[in-house]
Amino acid sequence: MSSPAPLGRGPKVRAAVLAATVEELGEQGYAALTMENVARRAGVHKTTVYRRWPDRDALVTDALADSVTAEIPIPDTGSIDEDLRDLARGLVAWVKSTGGQAVLSVLLSETAGSARPPDAVRHVFRDRIRKSLPVVVRAVERGELPEGTDAGELVKALVAPIYFRALITREQVTDATADAAAALALTGARAGLFG
Repeated sequence: MSSPAPLGRGPKVRAAVLAATVEELGEQGYAALTMENVARRAGVHKTTVYRRWPDRDALVTDALADSVTAEIPIPDTGSIDEDLRDLARGLVAWVKSTGGQAVLSVLLSETAGSARPPDAVRHVFRDRIRKSLPVVVRAVERGELPEGTDAGELVKALVAPIYFRALITREQVTDATADAAAALALTGARAGLFG
């Protein structure tokens, strides 16, 4: 069996290393992840990995941020009902994906007492919430939600039931889970609970 052709430099190498990191996290978990295994899986030399990412935590943070950004689109349908449902369904699909499973393994490793993941992983989630805020802001501007609705609190209320099932009770999440989370968050927002 011959070795794969070298990837060269630039975006292809970056994409291959980030994908390999997500795959390693999903299969091996955070505690067992090594730069050497990521490099081997990506088909690059470990110095190529170290040249771009100074340590494992920087690599993990970049890989997870890339995964979340690529796999959870921010909807803009013109309707808060559809936007929240689409956002929740995107989150559910991501949680079940390789990237989502990798992130969950990193978060669960901390709760299980394994090596502590970088605090920057939490930044990935905060950043995703921040990027979702325009969904709520547009709905307020269209008059679909009360003035003064706290966009951050509404988005947190939307994602909380999904993460609770995925991380705490370890239940299977589905589109029905997403739809229920969206309906619950929307009901609370329209009642002024996030003001």
